[in-house]
Amino acid sequence: MGIIVRNMRPSDWEEVSRIYSEGIATGIATFETQVPTYDHWNKAHTSECRLIAENNGEIMGWAALSPVSSRCVYGGVGEVSLYISDKSRGKGIGKLLMQHLIEESEKAGFWTIQSGIFPENTASIKLHEKVGFRYIGKRERVGKIQGTWKDNLLFEKRSNKIGMD
Repeated sequence: MGIIVRNMRPSDWEEVSRIYSEGIATGIATFETQVPTYDHWNKAHTSECRLIAENNGEIMGWAALSPVSSRCVYGGVGEVSLYISDKSRGKGIGKLLMQHLIEESEKAGFWTIQSGIFPENTASIKLHEKVGFRYIGKRERVGKIQGTWKDNLLFEKRSNKIGMD
């Protein structure tokens, strides 16, 4: 059957949360230290732009957007979350999901999507660069994980399809 990208369903949460937990365990994917409940995760992410990469019923990774602010002027700006299962990393799943996320974000009216990436997460940095994100700066010592200060590199992708009038 091959890899498909589809919309995430609430019934996917068990696998989505497992993959998220694997990302948290790396120590270089997120400031989060625990997987939230589905209700908390659901409220923190936009209702559109929630994607699953699946191969023969097995979820290999997921991507979603969260709003960067509740202020209406930032209504077209989304923060990227993208996680790939341990056994699916290095197989192009991240690029496939990101390409679909970019397309879906533009259909949903987002003019900018952005990511904050730890400098140690070289795979994520390379992925973002491959799909057209640009590096816009570094937030130094912006947060702590288990008592260690972490920098965060900021990347953004502006839509080519949505007018910036």
